[in-house]
Amino acid sequence: MNTSAMPAPFAGRSFEVRYEGLTAINQYDADGRTMRYQITEGPLRGAEGEAHYQWTRVAAEVFAISWQEADGSTVVHVDDFDLGTSLSFFTTPDGDFHRLHGQLRARTD
Repeated sequence: MNTSAMPAPFAGRSFEVRYEGLTAINQYDADGRTMRYQITEGPLRGAEGEAHYQWTRVAAEVFAISWQEADGSTVVHVDDFDLGTSLSFFTTPDGDFHRLHGQLRARTD
């Protein structure tokens, strides 16, 4: 559930999330509802797509962001945009559950 009718503060921006064994780029459209993802490193490299996301503010610059991918994968991030950290919890279509902790950085391209 969005905490506001306004787009998320990170809308219109792109971020790289780097976890042990997996790196991805998450691009949040300016509409505050649509995002694109691309996995650039790790065993899931090459996976990409578009999804509608929901978000809620957890603390000042900490947001819980969730979406479901076209293949049925579910993803939840707890991203701290101030400290540059990301927790990710995701389930693959075959039911494997993953918990990752890593770094988050804004992209300028």
